[in-house]
Amino acid sequence: MPRPPVPHKKPPHAPMPPRDETEKIAGLPAVRALFAHDPGRAERLFYEERFKSEIGGFCALMAKHHKPYRMVSAEELAKIAGTPLHGGIVAISKPKRVGVFDPLEAAQWAKARAPLLVLDGVGNPHNLGAIARTMAFFGLERLLISDHPAQAEPSEAAFRVAEGGLEWVEVIRARKFAAALKRLKDSYRVVGTALGSGRPLAEVLSRPGKPVAMILGNEEEGLPPATLAACDDIATIPGSGKVQSLNVAATAAILIHELAKNRR
Repeated sequence: MPRPPVPHKKPPHAPMPPRDETEKIAGLPAVRALFAHDPGRAERLFYEERFKSEIGGFCALMAKHHKPYRMVSAEELAKIAGTPLHGGIVAISKPKRVGVFDPLEAAQWAKARAPLLVLDGVGNPHNLGAIARTMAFFGLERLLISDHPAQAEPSEAAFRVAEGGLEWVEVIRARKFAAALKRLKDSYRVVGTALGSGRPLAEVLSRPGKPVAMILGNEEEGLPPATLAACDDIATIPGSGKVQSLNVAATAAILIHELAKNRR
């Protein structure tokens, strides 16, 4: 008898499939970053007349690959973008893929002493975009996101707010997050964040040893108990006490700056 077919298994490090067929990248900084980092994703380009002299190179590249580009009015561009917040230029692109967490790859990041920012349940795409923008500014290359049902992924809103930052940050999703954290701890010291219940951030980051993977939760509930339990340490940003907390993107900016400093 013939053997039954062997089901195809996707390797654990294979990238996740695209979320949609295309996405809209709006605003000159984001479009410029797309063409600088991954121009092959650009499928169509639309722009207002005021940018005509600045984007000749983009148009030449589109023409070389026989892809359409066109100057349009602001009103038509708003229809194409689906929003008036288009910044005068829109690229229709293939989606940026979200990778899948691989502990073996994480071990290589750790060897290079690369700090890691992790988000668990940060659902606002504007916050995701702002965090990616800060990461790119300070040179952090990878953002690990959990499989929390509310966790935001790269989206048109996130790309717009990131001002090009998402092109330079690799976004990686960790399935079965608690188990993934256990594997991550082989290479990283996993540090959670919490209001008032952890040790001061500077004290936590001053400890020698493995590079740090810092986890942020959402603004309403913070990190889930299972995530906190999986952490090696818990850090808190000391404040004046006049307000309870910071916006998650502002908190992330402080953490990213400190992680970047400690890498040097």
